[in-house]
Amino acid sequence: MFTRIAYAGAILAALGFTSAQAEEPFRWPNGARAAVSLAYDDAAPTQLDNAIPALNRHGLHGTFYLSLGMPTLQTRIEEWRAAAKQGHELANHTLFHQCAGGTPDRTWVPSHRDLKSTTAEQMRDQVTLANTMLHALDGKRERTFTVPCGDRIAGGQDYVDLVHDQFVAIKVGSGAIVPSMRTLDLHRVPVATPTNVSGQELIAQVKQAGERGTMVNFTFHGVGGDHLSVSNEAHEELVRFLAANRKRYWTDTFLNIMKHVQREQRR
Repeated sequence: MFTRIAYAGAILAALGFTSAQAEEPFRWPNGARAAVSLAYDDAAPTQLDNAIPALNRHGLHGTFYLSLGMPTLQTRIEEWRAAAKQGHELANHTLFHQCAGGTPDRTWVPSHRDLKSTTAEQMRDQVTLANTMLHALDGKRERTFTVPCGDRIAGGQDYVDLVHDQFVAIKVGSGAIVPSMRTLDLHRVPVATPTNVSGQELIAQVKQAGERGTMVNFTFHGVGGDHLSVSNEAHEELVRFLAANRKRYWTDTFLNIMKHVQREQRR
């Protein structure tokens, strides 16, 4: 006579559902244990000077979130075009990097670019125009988006909801390591912005993602200079480690990783 537990187990087995299947690891390309996204915000000069050459030396691709009003888009636009041709992703970070001002740590936000005095519809138009300008740079249509400062509210309304359908994935929130790939909302992907960290600290987070079978999502700013910087040495140590362990850790553009996750979630 079956106990209730044994009876339930028999039902699940009959349906083809086993604990091994329930715990099946998320599938990454070529048997990798985890994915790694190396991204860079704000179109900073040191990204062209230091980050892209480092990635190219080691045969890795990164994602560059361009605020189209930044000086390097005027003075070094051909270098951004070259980066796209080299396999790097050019992604949307709005036109003018608008954030919410009015707090002691946001004195750098000019009043005419304060999200509090900008409507959600204005931000939607700005993001849409940024996509058009990015298409003129690299000829591509599929995009990902990172919300400047993580601030979603413009004029009291969540503007990210208005641009949701323009992107394969959107970064918002905090946290380097994704807890679960199967339940990940591709339009609310957590991200960490490392500053003043060592290469070993960055590598430790990569290994944690490998243990979980998920992904680690880094977004840097300055590399060897500029604002919110990491040192060239720390960045180089991380990139060298990823290149030496590329079979274990799949490093690719955020767009390519998210497209893979989307396919796997549907499967």
